[in-house]
Amino acid sequence: MLTPKILFRPSLLAISVSALLLSGCLSSDNDNTPVIETPPAVTGLTLEFVGRYSSGVFGESAAEITGYDPASRRAFVVNAQEGALNVLDMSDPEAPTLLETLTVGDIADNAVVNSVAVQNGLVAVAIESSPKTAPGFAAVYDAATLSLRGSVQVGAQPDMLVFTPDSKYLLVANEGEPSDDYQVDPEGSVSVIDVTDPDNLQVRTAGFTAFNSQKEQLVAAGVRVFGPGASVAQDMEPEYITVSADSSTAWVALQENNALAKLDIASATITDILPLGYKNHGVEGQGLDASDTNNAIEIKPWPGIFGMYHPDAIASFTNNGETFILTANEGDARAWGEDNSAYWGSSTEGEEGYGGDASQGFVEELRFKHLFHKSGFARRLGNDMPPQLYELAKGALLNPEVFDYCGASAGEPGGCREDEQLGRLTVTWTMGYRTDENGDPVMFNTSGEEDPAGDRLMYDSVYAFGGRSMAIWSAEGELVWDSGDMVEQYLASDACFAGSQRDIPCADFFNSNHSAGDSFLNRSDNKGPEPEAVTAATFGDRTFAFLGLERMGGVMVFDITDPQSPSMVDYLNTREEWVMDPESNLAIVGDLGIEDITVIPADQSPNGEVLLITGNEVSGTAAVYRVVLQYAE
Repeated sequence: MLTPKILFRPSLLAISVSALLLSGCLSSDNDNTPVIETPPAVTGLTLEFVGRYSSGVFGESAAEITGYDPASRRAFVVNAQEGALNVLDMSDPEAPTLLETLTVGDIADNAVVNSVAVQNGLVAVAIESSPKTAPGFAAVYDAATLSLRGSVQVGAQPDMLVFTPDSKYLLVANEGEPSDDYQVDPEGSVSVIDVTDPDNLQVRTAGFTAFNSQKEQLVAAGVRVFGPGASVAQDMEPEYITVSADSSTAWVALQENNALAKLDIASATITDILPLGYKNHGVEGQGLDASDTNNAIEIKPWPGIFGMYHPDAIASFTNNGETFILTANEGDARAWGEDNSAYWGSSTEGEEGYGGDASQGFVEELRFKHLFHKSGFARRLGNDMPPQLYELAKGALLNPEVFDYCGASAGEPGGCREDEQLGRLTVTWTMGYRTDENGDPVMFNTSGEEDPAGDRLMYDSVYAFGGRSMAIWSAEGELVWDSGDMVEQYLASDACFAGSQRDIPCADFFNSNHSAGDSFLNRSDNKGPEPEAVTAATFGDRTFAFLGLERMGGVMVFDITDPQSPSMVDYLNTREEWVMDPESNLAIVGDLGIEDITVIPADQSPNGEVLLITGNEVSGTAAVYRVVLQYAE
């Protein structure tokens, strides 16, 4: 029998009167007229581990994106390793079992399955073609029979899809990443598919070509448009989509562009591109742990360092009739051709390939200490010096008025580039240096003096990848709230414990990597705990955000009922083994590399409880959590 706690959900008020009477949530007066008692207010929640499905495959994205069909009690889990969709029986959440695997070879050869969405008995799948720069496909299946209802061609590299709340449309984010040598760069787009007749899908494309003529204005506003030779439409890379409650508007994460796009669904038109701005890591409450080699947690402000929010997953919720956007600020660098030796070239002057071949790729990331060195860039040629940067200048300087606190002076980076300071931090070289009114770099000489004949860039600010945070934005892309350094501060605190039994001090494994054992601080120099997944759910009159941390692992829960002043309420990390190599100890390691979170409401759950399903790409597991609601007394 359902418990009284679950019966407090408004969606369950259709349960029979007799059942409610038995539960104690309904009483009757003397004439036997049912009287519904006011349920107690929800005050918070905690997470509990329930069970998991394990593919037995490590590091191959064998359990990535998840969806759930309540009628068939099936979970659908993207298995990128097989280019397929695993179908799980969720009748017993403590022991999900594999029913069968849905393949897409009849739609595209050598295809990659990137995403899944489930609604009203339909299962939608995003299918990436080979090569990835070719148009992909979206396919719709029957959740019960797994029969194909229909498929349509969409843009290049469909990376994520979602049904609108009214079930009329399926929206597909076509990321359109370039080829590894950056010689083919398809346009990013959003496909708007009419699914009212699943056997006769109709598709329209919302593209960005209308913004090609606005490149200068977009860049000036803060949108990152920086791919070599790319138009705005080519440079936009849709990553994730969330939809308003009334199904009229969608917001699209443009991760590498550090922006959101707004989509009018009815007309299938991108109406705006909204720059997200940059996070100031130089102020209290916005700091970060910047080094992986100093053997100590040191979360603090770093003036002159800014974070590009770069959201991966986004979600939306409504408060007092207003829509707000949640972002998981992961960070993501463009790094194409990094495994091609021709791109990096030779360090020997006069030798073929000296300085690298810019036509073979484009890599924007570089360690701070390799960007700033008194001897300039030549010392890194043939190693990690991007040829595009070497063509631009022969060295870089730090503005001593900004970076004097860590030892910078005119022409000298000083102690700023030491490993225990900022030296290990991964940053982008593509922005932050001083430019003139035309956007061209202002050159300096090696003494730090402005000099048109000089060959040094002057960086007034330096930009790192990701915000290491969750943020809330208005519908127009204005920042409402950001968690600052709250995520890292909590992971470093005595209050944080990992493991399903909450018995492993998080601080002992702070900023660990999901693919390695005994890796304390491993990710501090590069995006930290890496917030990846986010979703929202409302229980009673309170709304909560569930934030998945890809590298450190686990789900962090925030009460976002007041969007201007959220609070953290729980954190559960079901990684069980942190010291031994996770690949060789896969059976006991738990869950690694969270990519996705699906909330199952109590009235749709196989056991009548609110559940979460997480897809964990490194451990190849789909984990099930119970959401235990707390009530006012």
